[in-house]
Amino acid sequence: MNRLHPIMLVGTGSDVGKSVIATALCRIFLQDGYSPAPFKAQNMALNSYATPEGLEIGRAQAVQAEAARVPCHTDMNPLLLKPNSEHTTQVVLNGKPIGNRSAYDYFRKEGREELRHAVCEAFDRLSARYNPIVMEGAGSVSEINLRDSDLVNMPMARHANADVILVADIDRGGVFASTYGSIMLQTTEDKARIKGIIVNKFRGDLRLFESGRKMLEELCGVPVLGVVPMFKDIVIEEEDSVELEQKHRSLQQGKVNIAVVLLRHISNFTDFNVLERDERVNLFYTNNIKDFEKADIIIIPGTKATLDDLYELRRNGVAQAIIRAHRNGTLVIGICGGYQMLGQTISDPDGIEGSIPQLPGLGLLNISTVMTAEKTTKQVEFEFEGKMCKGYEIHQGQTRMGPLPPPSPVGREPECERQTANSQHPTPITQHGNCIGTYIHGFLDNPSVIEFILKGKAENTEKQIKNETYEEFKDRQYDLLADHMRKYVDIDKLYEIMASPPALPRREGAGEPTS
Repeated sequence: MNRLHPIMLVGTGSDVGKSVIATALCRIFLQDGYSPAPFKAQNMALNSYATPEGLEIGRAQAVQAEAARVPCHTDMNPLLLKPNSEHTTQVVLNGKPIGNRSAYDYFRKEGREELRHAVCEAFDRLSARYNPIVMEGAGSVSEINLRDSDLVNMPMARHANADVILVADIDRGGVFASTYGSIMLQTTEDKARIKGIIVNKFRGDLRLFESGRKMLEELCGVPVLGVVPMFKDIVIEEEDSVELEQKHRSLQQGKVNIAVVLLRHISNFTDFNVLERDERVNLFYTNNIKDFEKADIIIIPGTKATLDDLYELRRNGVAQAIIRAHRNGTLVIGICGGYQMLGQTISDPDGIEGSIPQLPGLGLLNISTVMTAEKTTKQVEFEFEGKMCKGYEIHQGQTRMGPLPPPSPVGREPECERQTANSQHPTPITQHGNCIGTYIHGFLDNPSVIEFILKGKAENTEKQIKNETYEEFKDRQYDLLADHMRKYVDIDKLYEIMASPPALPRREGAGEPTS
C-alpha cells in the first residue's frame, strides 16, 4: 500500500469526539487494506488498560488498537496522566509510574524536554511499524498559554509531519467562533498544517447546516470534510466518566436491578459494559441510599483514590447502606479498589494515596490491604465455574487474605465460598456468602461470571438472545462506526490529503513553534 502521511485529530475543546473519530478511522483504514495504529502522546484518564506486556496505557488507545486489530502497546500512548485529586496526578511514562506531580510542576517548561524526547521516540517506533498513524490531540488545540510546554497537539504534529483535522462539537454551541478561533490562534506554520474540519455531534436535519458549512469554509479557508450526526445505536467504550451521572435510572420491575456505587474517583467503568447491554439487567450508577436498599446486586467499582472514596462512603451513609443490604441477602461485588473496601482494613503508611493513613473497610471479606508504591499491571486468565476467563489488573496495594469465616445465615450456600488466590494463582477472587471481591477488571465480561451472579434473579425475566461473544459484539460495533463515518465524512478527500506531497518539511523533534 502507498505510504500515507500521519493524520492528527485535534479539537476545539475537550470531549468533542476526537477519540471516537480516531477509532472510526482506524477501522476504515484497516478495511481499506492499510495497517493503521493509534497514537496519543499524552492522555489524561482514570480509565486505563494493561497491555500484553503488563504495562499501562489509556483505554481510548486500547480501543483504537482493537478497532485496527493490532495489539495495544505503550508506544500508542507513551505518557498517561491519572489524576489523584484536583491538584496532583500520577505520571505514567512508557507504561510505568514515575511519580506524582502537581499540575503546576508538570506544566513547567523545566524538565519538559525529557518527556518530549520520550513521546517523539515512541511515535518514531510506531511509525516504522504501521501505516498510517492515526494521531489524537488533547483538549483544545488553541490553549496558547500552554504552547511552550505542549507535548500532544501541534508540536507533535510538527514532529510527525502530520496532516491535521480540526474536530468541532456543534452540540455545545458556538461552533463558528470555536472553529475560527482555534485556527486563527495558530502560528503561520501550524495553521498551514490544518487541512480540514469535521463538525461533530450534529442533531436534526443536515440540510439545515448547508449554508453554515459554506460559511465555515469561507471564514477559515479550510474545507469541511464532514458533518457527523449524533448516534445512539453504536456502542463504543468510553474513556471519560462525564456521562455516568446521567445513567441514573429508576429501578425496573421484571429486571435484575444492579446499582453501581458512583465514586468520586471512579475508574475503569467499562467493567460494566456487558451488563449494561444484557436485556435482563437494569444497571445504573447511584449514591442514593434508598437505591441500595432495593437493588438486587450492588457493585463497588474501581477507584484511583480508594481511601478517599471509602472515607466519603462512610461520611455520606452509603457504606452503612451497603452493609445493611448485604445482611439482608443482597449480593455485593467489589472490583479492584472496591475489592479493597470490602475488607477489614486499608492502610497507607507511606502516604501513597494521600493523607489518610488507615481506615476500616466494610468488613464483608476477611482481607486487609496495604498500599504500596509498586503497581501491578497485567493481563490474566482465571477459571470460574469451570470455564476459562480473562481480564486484567491495574492496582496499587497488596492484599492479604485470612481464612474464610463461617457463612452468614442469609448468605449464599457454603459451597459458593471460594478463595482462588494462592502461590500458583496469585490473582485473587474471594467469595464469602453473598459477597465477591476481585482485582480483575473485565471480570464481568465473562459469560460464566454473568450467569453466576444472575442465577436465581433472572429466572422470570427475558433471557438474553444474542449468542455473540463480547469481542464479536465490539468488532461489529467498529464496523458500524466505520459505516457511519463513511456516510458523513469525505473519506476520498481525506485520502487525497494524506497522499499529497507534504506542504511543509518534517521538523526534527517537537520543538517550539515558529511565529
